[in-house]
This record gives sequence, C-alpha cells and structure tokens, in this order.
Amino acid sequence: MKGISAVIITRNEAHNIARCLISLQLLVDEVIVVDAESTDDTARIAAEHGAKVTVRAWTDYSDQKNFANTLAHGKYILSLDADEAISPELRAALMEATKDGLTGAYRFARLTNYCGTWVRHGGWYPDAKVRLFPKDKARWQGEHVHEELHLDPSLVVHELPGDLLHYSYPTVASHEQRIERYSDLHARKLYADGKRPGLLKRTFSPVVKFIQGYLLRLGFLDGKAGYSIARLSARAVRLKYAKLQHLREEGA
Repeated sequence: MKGISAVIITRNEAHNIARCLISLQLLVDEVIVVDAESTDDTARIAAEHGAKVTVRAWTDYSDQKNFANTLAHGKYILSLDADEAISPELRAALMEATKDGLTGAYRFARLTNYCGTWVRHGGWYPDAKVRLFPKDKARWQGEHVHEELHLDPSLVVHELPGDLLHYSYPTVASHEQRIERYSDLHARKLYADGKRPGLLKRTFSPVVKFIQGYLLRLGFLDGKAGYSIARLSARAVRLKYAKLQHLREEGA
C-alpha cells in the first residue's frame, strides 16, 4: 500500500480522462473521480479505467475538490485535473518519495501543451504546484475563479523533479472559449469585491499584459504558440474589465 489516493473532479472530460488515469497506474492505491453530471462519456471511461466514480451536481471548484477529498481512503491526496498527466520523470520521483516515506507536502512543475507545442516561456513555466499533500492538513479555498490549496503551516513543502503534463488547449478556439468563461468569473469576483478600475487601467492593462508575456517573459521564444498566448491573455484582461464595467452599469 502506498497510502495515496488520486483525486480528480470532472465535467465533460471524455477527451482527457483516459490519458490522466493511465498515467496514474501503479502509482496510487485508488482513484477518486467526482463527476459534475457530465453529458459525455466521462463517467463511463473513468469507471472502465478503475476509478471510483461519484456523480455530484456542480457547486464550485473548491467545494467539489474538498468533497472529493472526503471520499479518499489514503493518508495522502494526489490532486490532478482531468487534462493533466504524470510524466515519466515525475512518476519516478513520486515512486522514490513513496519508497522513502512521505513527509510534508510535495510541489512540482507543470508543463502546458498549447496546440501541440510545449510552452516554456511567457510566464507559463515552471508554474509549480503543490499537488501531493496529507489529506487532513490541507483544504481548497476560493469561490469564484481559481481555487487555492491552503496547507497547515507546520507542513514542509518538498520539490520534486519532473513535470506534470498539462494538455490544456488543444486548439486556439478552446483557449478563446475558456477566456469567455473565466472572464465572466473574474468580472463577478471583482464586482463582488467592489473594484472600480478607471479608464486608464481598462485601456492600458491589456497592452501591458501582452508586452509582459510576449517580450519581458520571452513568450516569443515559443513561436506561434507564444504569440497566440500573449494576444489572448491581453484579450482576457480586456474582456474582464469590459464585463466588470457592464456589471457596474447594470447595478447602478
């Protein structure tokens, strides 16, 4: 027994879930999948690959993940998204850490595949995340957009070599769709927080975002992918503030 439960939340991830689950084989004792009423074959594929599947109506990212963690039997949680997979080097590092006895929490780099290109610049890498942690000493927090893992202050965080492979954007269109969805969430959070960005911020923040990612963080070294990421990241900022302004006008 390794004492590790892999935990994944899903919603319409039939195109990703098999790759994720295959990468976990022989690495964990069990795989917990909490599926938010997918309309595709996510739940069936997950079950066919040995996962313990629970269907639960969507609430928010943090709540879904915290609920999923309660279903795990292992002392340690390995938390993954359906569009992620363990690389061979990371697998070896995780197996070595398990053999030596797990202590504290573990962080490792995340490498994103964008339309077939592995992106190593523009601020997208190493994008290190703590994803292996004691079940009883960590909790996800955050209601609107990106959930954050809060660890017990007593935990020592170890760095592991190897990459968590992130197959996030198979097409530019998928990136554009995610921007539409997340810009809504970001705008609502800003509105709830009472933010009032002025005209200058709304005008120049997208420009700064592009320059930062494409030039200052060397996004141009990733070629066409780097340009697309910088351009759409700037668009995301513009949409976020435009939608915030719309919310403010509606609420006035």
